[in-house]
Amino acid sequence: MEDSTQQDKTYELATFAGGCFWCMVKPFHKYDGVVEVVSGYTGGHVPNPTYEQVCSETTGHYEAVQVTFDPEVISYPEILNIFWQSIDPTDAGGQFGDRGSSYKTAIFYHSEQQKQQAEESKKAIQLNGPFESPIVTPILPAVTFYPAEEYHQDYYKKHPGHYGRYFVGSGRAGFLERNWKKDQE
Repeated sequence: MEDSTQQDKTYELATFAGGCFWCMVKPFHKYDGVVEVVSGYTGGHVPNPTYEQVCSETTGHYEAVQVTFDPEVISYPEILNIFWQSIDPTDAGGQFGDRGSSYKTAIFYHSEQQKQQAEESKKAIQLNGPFESPIVTPILPAVTFYPAEEYHQDYYKKHPGHYGRYFVGSGRAGFLERNWKKDQE
């Protein structure tokens, strides 16, 4: 019976670029209703890009995550809040220690409703803080998402020591703690 119930479920997708995708998986995994988080590439012009191609800054792709979620358990606005509190939305040149177009932030919407909710959440952050600088994260239509190589998937689980050092060493951990006052790991 459980399998047929699962098949009847309607899941939604949310796609975000937030700098290094290694650091964008774990924040979503903490929440009920998040079914899957896949690291990958989107927004560029090269089909089926490799990590090396994307890092070369010649493909136009962002490093991104695609979140599959159950909207009956967690809403898209809640998913947006997780995203915002995982990034520096005022940095137009990348994220933390990672610089370049492949590390810029973006929200890729999958419906007009997602677009509207993303625009509303961006306006709310601009008005209510915690930032005085302009919020530069663009809101773009979703395009083809290419999953990254297997060794990038769930990196924080596969290599917890390296992930932890990177999360702190890149400056992300300190920034999130200072600006979002949220329990970050």
